[in-house]
Amino acid sequence: MKNLTVTTKDIPAEDWQQTSNVPPAAPLIVDITARESTAIHYIGQKLIREYGSYENPAFLATLHLNAYQLLPERITRILSAFGTDFSAGQYGAIVFRGLMQVDQEELGKTPASWKEMDPGKLQAFGFISSLMHGAVPSKPVQYYAQRKGGGLLHPIIPDESMNYTQTGSGSRTDLFVHTEDAFLFNQADFLSFLFVRNEEQVPSTLYSIRSHGATDDTMTPLFRSLYKCPKDANYSQDTAFGEEVSTAVLYGNDTYPFIRFDAAEQIYNTDANQTAEALHHLEEFWKVAKTHIYNDFIPQAGDLIFVNNHLCAHGRNAFMAGFRNENGTMVPCERRMMLRMMSKTSLIDIRNVTRTNDPFFIMEEHYGSVFQDQ
Repeated sequence: MKNLTVTTKDIPAEDWQQTSNVPPAAPLIVDITARESTAIHYIGQKLIREYGSYENPAFLATLHLNAYQLLPERITRILSAFGTDFSAGQYGAIVFRGLMQVDQEELGKTPASWKEMDPGKLQAFGFISSLMHGAVPSKPVQYYAQRKGGGLLHPIIPDESMNYTQTGSGSRTDLFVHTEDAFLFNQADFLSFLFVRNEEQVPSTLYSIRSHGATDDTMTPLFRSLYKCPKDANYSQDTAFGEEVSTAVLYGNDTYPFIRFDAAEQIYNTDANQTAEALHHLEEFWKVAKTHIYNDFIPQAGDLIFVNNHLCAHGRNAFMAGFRNENGTMVPCERRMMLRMMSKTSLIDIRNVTRTNDPFFIMEEHYGSVFQDQ
């Protein structure tokens, strides 16, 4: 499968979407120039000096202004067009290859888990990730369901105690493609995955609902509110309002829809208690969807994948954390590290599930239920 790569600077924004009648099979890959990467490095350092932290309210209040003033124009044009492109030709993910310079010595050894990560080493990455969301434009948010908030930027690090789980901290099994937080009504609109280390050379997997083309007979039943989705393995399985809620997998436009889908939880988790009818429709859809999964891209340090969470699901291949293949021999290496950020285009639309004193902090637990620990 061939990558679609953009290297020219002067292509009009409207031409970046695929215009052929062939459904998109792969994400757009944008090669960042050395000049752009250097500019981004200095932008990160400038913002650290000016604001200290990417979570500084003064920075978030001026996020969109900073995004359009500071980021290279080509990048802002691509992201701005991406934010409102739901067309037949829009895959729903963009790879920005070589976006950031990563000093591996300064980064230091990969900690045993995200809990031990020094947040001071992530400030530049957080500022640039925030600006990328700001250019859409979208606003970085955090979810109480994710590490009781855990901040706007999450280090995703393999954890030995979670090797075989269907989570970002797992490694020994394939992480099935999923839209982030498919069990929430207010899931993220956009995601960014910034890779600062991938010595194991683990492919990332992406799956776009647009790869199917227009709605067909296999997809039509997924518009019905038949399907349950348990909270995933990151979260406590205590009973919560919402566990009996059934929703549609496809929604929005009838011909070129959005998707809310988690293969691991909706198909393979028996606790989902799907009806026979719902499970049949999911399995028939999954047979086709699996043929459209893209895993030809192996992220390198400094690459960022930007995803529309309503169009494109994500996952990764299984791997042995802390080992890389050298001519058929597995040798020790630093473990993989990825930085995830999530965003919403409107804080107004989520106000009923956010903290009173923090409209960027989402308290939804499961399909409309709200955590009481505030």
